[in-house]
Amino acid sequence: MKFYLIACLGSRVLLSFDITLKERQESLSMEKQQTSSNRRDFMKMAGAAAGTALALGFPAIISAQTVTNALKVGLIGCGGRGTGAASQALHPDAHVELTAVGDVFQPQIDAALAELGRISKIAECVKVDKANQFVGLDAYQKVLDSGIDVVLIAPPPGFHAQHLAAAVEAGKHIFCEKPAATDAPGIRSVLASADRASSKNLSLVAGFCWRYNDMVIDTFKQVQNGAIGKVISYYATYYTNPVKPMPPASSRPAGMSDTEWQIANWYNFVWLCGDSLVEQAVHNADKIAWMMNDQPPTSCVAVGGRVVSAEGGNIYDHFAVNYLYPNGVRATLANRQIEGCYNETADYIMGSDGTCTLGRSPVPRIEGKTNWTWSGQKYDMYQREHDVLFASIRQHKPVNDGKRLATSTLLAIMGRMAAYTGQEITWDQALNSQENLFPDHLAWDGSLPVPLRAEPGITKLV
Repeated sequence: MKFYLIACLGSRVLLSFDITLKERQESLSMEKQQTSSNRRDFMKMAGAAAGTALALGFPAIISAQTVTNALKVGLIGCGGRGTGAASQALHPDAHVELTAVGDVFQPQIDAALAELGRISKIAECVKVDKANQFVGLDAYQKVLDSGIDVVLIAPPPGFHAQHLAAAVEAGKHIFCEKPAATDAPGIRSVLASADRASSKNLSLVAGFCWRYNDMVIDTFKQVQNGAIGKVISYYATYYTNPVKPMPPASSRPAGMSDTEWQIANWYNFVWLCGDSLVEQAVHNADKIAWMMNDQPPTSCVAVGGRVVSAEGGNIYDHFAVNYLYPNGVRATLANRQIEGCYNETADYIMGSDGTCTLGRSPVPRIEGKTNWTWSGQKYDMYQREHDVLFASIRQHKPVNDGKRLATSTLLAIMGRMAAYTGQEITWDQALNSQENLFPDHLAWDGSLPVPLRAEPGITKLV
């Protein structure tokens, strides 16, 4: 005789336990030997585990069952961030498989698969045949055409808008790393893709990880509920060392094309990374946007430039942007990537009744009329992004971060425009800019001249 416990979501069977009569009798005998307290603890734990699985909508605690509804995942961009995203995508749901990967460099693919294969909890979920390892500028489309359900988009940012549009067209659920794009045409494309994803009931989770950080979520709720009174100003810093310094031209292998050289050193070229403000400090821009309820600023002015020589590249190594919001609030975002300098990544929010600080101590704090320090149990924000994505897919309740993925990125691009030109830039000017940084005819073996580094007062807004 067998007892069955089955939990269903739509037509999907999520949990299934087989319990023989003998096993049930043995279980009852063991229960009689337990104290009443232990029985209550046992039942509480069992109920919580089943409840969690039901709430998430997937069999997170059942890994030995035969899987017929495994989600197939494809990875576009096999660098460090892409490899990390793939690992996180394979953790929240026991029934997810990585089946296709794409990159312009085979060694990147080899390194990513080797790294994922060393992670014991997910190694068996890495099922990428050689035929599903795609190399080249068209690898993204081959990944999308390989029969996957979910795609992770993590190539250099210059490709994000193009790959996102193709993923939505192909009907895939999406995780897309920040920033959304490197120019305004890319931003407009991402906004259109976000709308299209909504109409197709696709989930789109953005890589703005702080939005998935519980201590920042709780802190921002405190501020937005009046813990420091009326917000007066916001000052954010991202002072750090260079991320990927430009190698000397003499190190370029003979016969390597311009395209290959630039993609190999993507952080040093504006069309690929968007500059340091857009690629890295965009996290602070996203937090500013979040605090301002995702309403755009009226305008901004900025300064920036390059102090350390970088032969061949065309990005700045420092910026300071001042944003003006309709309510008179000012937000300043400053970043620097120079060795040997003071480093700090922090957010200072000033209000009429106090201040809120994130980044200067292990946890956020509020001081003033209300004193408050975050005291929760911190979780991994990078993992949380994927937990939310896969739960939304299993529950058929799409989430869509696409609009704020675009608008937070544009906030940083707007600051870059102001620094490059030396002019005050309005939100509408930034959004409607016609400057298209992506090459018109990108070929792997093609010539690709590098535009001169911008000069404030000379460079014009397009």
